[in-house]
Amino acid sequence: MTFSLPDFPWDSIAEDKALAAGHPGGIVDLSVGTPVDPVPAVVRAALAGHAADVAGYPTTHGPSSLREAIAGSLRRRFGITVDPVPVLPTIGSKELVAWLPTLLGLGAEHTVVIPELAYPTYEVGVRLAGAQCVRSDSTTALGPRRVALVWLNSPSNPTGRVLPAEHLRKVVDWARERGAVVASDECYLSLSDGALSVLHPDVCGGSHEGLLAVHSMSKSSNLAGYRAGFVTGDPRLVADLLEVRKHAGMMVPRPVQAAMEAAAADDTHVTEQAQLYARRRVRLRAALESAGYRIDHSEAGLYLWATAGEPGRVTVRRLAEAGILVAPGDFYGPAGAQHVRVGLTATDERIEAAVERLKA
Repeated sequence: MTFSLPDFPWDSIAEDKALAAGHPGGIVDLSVGTPVDPVPAVVRAALAGHAADVAGYPTTHGPSSLREAIAGSLRRRFGITVDPVPVLPTIGSKELVAWLPTLLGLGAEHTVVIPELAYPTYEVGVRLAGAQCVRSDSTTALGPRRVALVWLNSPSNPTGRVLPAEHLRKVVDWARERGAVVASDECYLSLSDGALSVLHPDVCGGSHEGLLAVHSMSKSSNLAGYRAGFVTGDPRLVADLLEVRKHAGMMVPRPVQAAMEAAAADDTHVTEQAQLYARRRVRLRAALESAGYRIDHSEAGLYLWATAGEPGRVTVRRLAEAGILVAPGDFYGPAGAQHVRVGLTATDERIEAAVERLKA
């Protein structure tokens, strides 16, 4: 059996990357969302502690102390209350995004809705399951179509758009009327002052039925290299995912579980990281706007959604000539053809280099 998968997007900008790398001042790579700041000391200490000397297999569900720490962090940071039992550690959030349709038992007869502009792995996951993929930001546009799964992403990758509570609530109500699952990718939630989780009572009415919230510690705690994420929500759905993942051996290593517990228990480093990205956002946005770019959405998250009113690939090449590498908007769907995604994941020194080059 072979899967019909798209080409890996970043392979298509290899020439632009080489061009940017040839700049006398070196490349400023703003094309990916890879953290560059240090892993918090409290997390490194937990990883290097006693957990690293545990020889046995970790449990797929993780220890109760980890799940309790995560539940506590969700309550403090986002105002949502979850029972620790339906909290399930994942090997980062990307693997769950890619395999969720399959883990839910979806196939050729099922339809999955993803945002019009979306993280590419949503579509990859649908293809892996052999299901049908529809891009839509409007429930009305879907008409009477039967839908099994709806993906939400707020703050958005790539646009930085924050969906208001009214929109989220409308999607939840619509899905519940049709028996569809709503999966909300909330990996950028900590990088916003106003975004709400799909599990917030203002969205879900206090019931988590039919809802899954997917979280990552990659951005909030600089743990991309640790592969640390989790999913929570509807207890029945999480229990089903746990059962399949136990059979499949999808378990987070025990030292990483200890690191996750430490990261969940400490809010200070999360706040400091969010403030750091906010400063970079202000600096880079002003430079792009001064250089003639229009910034759409981009109120939160990790990216600026920019356009020069031309094909995004042309913009990518022009910025590469200045030693700045960005991602073309068409990576994220046809609606992004005239935009580029500009990441905030560069050191302050590299951000300042980009600012100076944009002035020229």
